[in-house]
Amino acid sequence: MKATIIKRHPFYSLFVTILIVVSLLGCSKGDTSGETVAVNNPLENPENGPAAGNPDGNATIPLEAGLEDVTDPDTIIGNGTPESCDCDAVIDAVAKGGKITFDCGADPLTITMDRTAKVVNAANDEVVIDGGGLITLSGGGASRILYMNTCDQDQGWTTAHCQNQDHPRLTVQNITFADGNSIGETEYDGGGAIWVRGGRFKAVNCRFFNNVCAGTGPDVGGGAIRVFSQYENLPVYIVNSTFGGGEGYGNSGSNGGAISSIGVSWTIVNSLFSHNTAIGNGGNPSQSGTPGGGSGGAIYNDGNTMTLTVLGTSIERNEVNTHGSSIFFVSNDHSGNIRIDNSVIRNNIGGSWYPVHPSISMHDDTPIEVTNSTIE
Repeated sequence: MKATIIKRHPFYSLFVTILIVVSLLGCSKGDTSGETVAVNNPLENPENGPAAGNPDGNATIPLEAGLEDVTDPDTIIGNGTPESCDCDAVIDAVAKGGKITFDCGADPLTITMDRTAKVVNAANDEVVIDGGGLITLSGGGASRILYMNTCDQDQGWTTAHCQNQDHPRLTVQNITFADGNSIGETEYDGGGAIWVRGGRFKAVNCRFFNNVCAGTGPDVGGGAIRVFSQYENLPVYIVNSTFGGGEGYGNSGSNGGAISSIGVSWTIVNSLFSHNTAIGNGGNPSQSGTPGGGSGGAIYNDGNTMTLTVLGTSIERNEVNTHGSSIFFVSNDHSGNIRIDNSVIRNNIGGSWYPVHPSISMHDDTPIEVTNSTIE
C-alpha cells in the first residue's frame, strides 16, 4: 500500500493527540499488527538549526515507533525559569527514570551537561525524555550526554541475561542533542551523544548536531548514537529525526558518522542524514599501517542476523575515507537484509566496495529490496 503523509497545520495538534491516545488504548505495548500512528513534530519548523526529520518523508510510522505519552510525567525538570533547568536536574531525573519533561520557560533552552546522565537499570522499566521541542542537551564539546547499559554492574543488573532483556525502554523525543563528545571514553567507546546497550531504544522528533566519538579504530563508531544488544533483536526506531542536516551541523566518528551498532536492527523512518563523516582510515580489520575505521558515512551496521529498514529518508552529503559513504552493512553470517523504500540516497562522498548500489557497502549476496527510491 502506498504510504501517505498527513499535512500538518496549527489546528492539527489536538487531532493528533486524540488519535495517539485512541490508538494506544486500542493496542497493547509492542503491538506488531501493522497499525500505524500520526506523529506531531514540534521541531518541524524550529527557531534555529535544521528541522527534525526529512521534509519530504511520507512513510507511515509503526505504532510502537510513535511518541510516548507524557501528559502525566513522573518528573518535571524546572519551575518555569531557565535557571531552574541544569545538568544536575537532568542527571537526577534520568537516574530516577519514568517520564521526564521540562518546564524551563517559553523559549528554546540549551542545558550544558558537564557529566553524563546515566540510566539506573532498576529504577524504572520506562525512561522517556521529552524536550517539548524547546530543549537542547549539550555535551559542551567535552562530555557524552546520555548512557544506558543493562550489562554495566555500576548501573545495576536486573536480570541474569543482561544482554537480552526488555527493560529499561529508553525513548528520547522532541529534543536536540548537540556537541556530545565521547572521545575520552575507553571502556564504552563510541556514541558521542548517546550510548545504549540492552532493553529497547528509540528516538522520535530528535536532532543530533556536532556530536563526536573517537576518530580512529576498526570497531569504534557512532558520532551521535551507538547501540548494542536490543531485546529479542527488535529494532531501534529512528523517526522524524535529523543527523547533521546542514553544513556545520554534522556528526563524526571513526565509523558511522551518525549511528553505529553491532548486531542491532534499525528501522529509520522519515529522517535526514547529511554532512556526517566517518573519519577513520583502513577499515575493519585494519589494513596494514592504518589505525582502522573510516566506514559508514551515515550508518554503520556490523554483526549477525540484523536488518536495516530505511523508509521515507534522505541520506545525502555524508563522507567516508574507506567504505560505505552512505551505509556500511556487513552481516558476518550473511543472514541480514536491507530494505529501502521511498528514500533518496545520493551525493555521498568517498569510499569504495560498492558491489550492488552506489555508496552502500555490503556483501553482494545480502538481500536488498529497493522500491520507489533513488540511489546514485
